[in-house]
Amino acid sequence: MTAHVCAGRQQRPAGVGSRLPLAQLQHVILVTGATGFIGRHLVAALRSHDRPTRCLVRSEERARSLEQLGCTLARGDIGDPKSLRAACAGANVVVHLVAIIRGKPGDYEHVMSEGTRSLIEAAADARVRRFILVSALGVSESTRELTPYYRAKWYEEKALKASGLEHVIFRPSFVFGRDGGVLPIFLRLVRYSPLTPVLGPGTQRLQPIAVGDVASHLARAVDLEAARNHTFDLAGPDRVSWNELYELMARLLGKRRRRVHIPFRLARVQAALFERLPGFPFTRDQLKMLAAGDNVGDLETTSQVFGLSLMPLEEQVRQAVSGG
Repeated sequence: MTAHVCAGRQQRPAGVGSRLPLAQLQHVILVTGATGFIGRHLVAALRSHDRPTRCLVRSEERARSLEQLGCTLARGDIGDPKSLRAACAGANVVVHLVAIIRGKPGDYEHVMSEGTRSLIEAAADARVRRFILVSALGVSESTRELTPYYRAKWYEEKALKASGLEHVIFRPSFVFGRDGGVLPIFLRLVRYSPLTPVLGPGTQRLQPIAVGDVASHLARAVDLEAARNHTFDLAGPDRVSWNELYELMARLLGKRRRRVHIPFRLARVQAALFERLPGFPFTRDQLKMLAAGDNVGDLETTSQVFGLSLMPLEEQVRQAVSGG
């Protein structure tokens, strides 16, 4: 991954020939996973308020849009502790977004558990003021052994809390937006397929949140004293079942669609055969998390601390429909 500071389009990374004033360098925000779905929106939110932003990226070619926003790029990788130390040098805040949703158990261990531990150590050595971690809704003591993904996220949370660093942890639900995530996939399915396949009975509830709302909370957490050393659920204002979500998408698309429910038992067999093929829509681990029950959060504390408005689910889907 690579890091540059979003504070001037011609500036170079701090610690690598940057000529930023010392006072400004001390307020640099390092974002990992900045080229991803959430990362792009977070960086845009930070730069809209002229926050000096450095982005850890593996490929500078993929990060040209970040440079155009005024970010500096730090070339490196979450699996390379040396590059993490260089990226953290002079940073005031770290926002850690890097994660994977597919792979072997060892991949989750390497990228998420070990990578996050190395980043925490680099941040501590650099005397970073605050470390913001994006975990996942559903992660808990009781679910940590359900899948390698949950296990890695639980480890990340525990490692950060034990580090002594000032921190904020977010556990987001499904993140919706027109330009990434799972919502465009769902919409294409409803738009073009005469039958809508639904995994399981479709009665499990979810609480999708708009990607812009996620970015707003992350950006606010950079300085908010009331968020210090707390963990927050991050979800939208509406709880719906999967059946209700597909009904909403069909209505806003102007389509009449019948749903076909695929029993989890049959879906697991399909995933066992095809999950490693590019483009296959789900894995056995994802099925486990879906079958575990509702994916909803408690927003009372989040709302009290951050006081930010949330986009209703229907508007999230409407915007994606109009953009697609």
